[in-house]
Parts: sequence; C-alpha cells; structure tokens
Amino acid sequence: MPLLSPEVRYQMLRPAQVVARRQACPIVYIPLGNVEWHGVQNPLGADTLQAEGIAIRAAQQGGGLVLPPLWYFFPRHETMEWGAADKPAIAEAMQLPAGNFPQEYDLAGVRRQNARYEELLFEMLDFAETLGFAVGVFISGHYPLINHATVAVHQFAARGEHAAKYGRTPLLPWAVLEPALRWQLDGGISAGDHAGAWETSNVLALHPDTVDLTTLPAEGEPLLGIGGRPPQQASAAQGTANIEAVSDLIIKESRHRLAHPDWYRGTPYLFTLGKWKE
Repeated sequence: MPLLSPEVRYQMLRPAQVVARRQACPIVYIPLGNVEWHGVQNPLGADTLQAEGIAIRAAQQGGGLVLPPLWYFFPRHETMEWGAADKPAIAEAMQLPAGNFPQEYDLAGVRRQNARYEELLFEMLDFAETLGFAVGVFISGHYPLINHATVAVHQFAARGEHAAKYGRTPLLPWAVLEPALRWQLDGGISAGDHAGAWETSNVLALHPDTVDLTTLPAEGEPLLGIGGRPPQQASAAQGTANIEAVSDLIIKESRHRLAHPDWYRGTPYLFTLGKWKE
C-alpha cells in the first residue's frame, strides 16, 4: 500500500500543492488516537497510527487531505493503564508504580477531561473550516474517542450561521470508527479488538518495523492487556484488507456528504449512513 505516494499529509505539502488538492476535493481527514498499552508486540501509538493510515489511504484513493493526527491521549480514564483489569501488570511491565494510575473514579475530574477534549475537537473543526474545507471527518483510532468526536460534531453543526458571518462556507462535520462502520455497512462483519489479531494486523500493514510478534508467548498462553483473536494470528495481508475496506467506505460516505451537504446538515441526519447506496 503506497502510504507516501501521492503525499496527502497537509503538513508535508507546499501551499500550491494544498490548494490544488483542496480545490479538487475539499475533504479533510483528522485522525484521532492516543498513546497506550497495545500488548508487548505493538507500539504504544497503535491507535493513532491506524487512524492516520486509514485517513491517508482514503485521501489518496478518494481525494482530499489529512491534517496532523491528534495524539492527545486524555481522557486518561479511557486508557488501558487506568482502566484495564490487568493494569497493575501493565504498570509493572512499563516499570512504573501502580499508584501512578489510581483506581478511584473522580466524576468531576472525568467531566473536566471530557469537556476539555471535546472543546479541542470543536476547535479543530473550526480550524479546518478556516482552511477552506467543506467536509471534515474525524477518524477515531482509539475506540472510546468516537463518543467525544460525536459530541464535537453535534456541537459544531449546531453553531447556526456562524461561518457565514465570516464569509466562510460552513464545514459539514462527521466522525467515524472503523469497527462500527464495518459492522453497519459491510454485512455485519465482526471488526476490531484491542491489540489482538485485528489491530496488530493493521499496524503490521502500516508500520511493519514497529511490530514484533516474537515477543508474544505461544498461542493459548495468557496475554497482557490484549482482547480479541490471538495476536499471533496477525498478518500484514489481513491488515491491508482491513484498511482498504474501511477507507473505501469512508470515501463513499465523505464524497456523498460533499455532493449533498444539505442532506446531512440537520442534527438528526449528521450520522446517516449508506445514502450513497440509493
């Protein structure tokens, strides 16, 4: 899979190149992820790397550009180090005190983290609008972040005529999660896991040098911080198939929004799927 040809990452292009791609297809993809435990075999940035890889492939095949990923990994209570049942063993493997990841659930603190993250996502959509994009798509690599992306999308869409006051075309926002989209539009396929065969395959396809399957125990032995099919069954070929399938669906959804923005502007219709099939 040619991840760097053509180049579609906004930060890697010169102004004229950005203008040409934006005028040809004013869709921008914004990868979201975090930094957390993904088994002994995967890099800690696996979620963000997957989101960026899906975004790059969608822009290469369907047009548009990719903004730099958001590696910001709060709300921290939604990461393995804070929330997994085997988090003491994860802390030990990272040579960190378990006390660094307290068990108590501070509701007020959680709400502050959620609000801070959602405000940042809102600002990213506003930024994309100022850059002249007509459709902005969050691609969530860390699964819980789709909840916050959805909030930001609804809040941004509800701004009314704010953009028009500044002479801008209102950006149409959307947010997507790989396993949910595959489940809804791809025949109910069972997709996704945490550092199991699915995610490990994705990272193998995108960044093979960062994965080391030899660090895993024999299949059937206990695994640390991993859920889903055994990661020993991972393959780059499966990851390539996963990424191609989901990016193809994202292209169809995004381009349909670009062609028919008024069909999706109402809050109840922001997350309508499959209209391109009609």
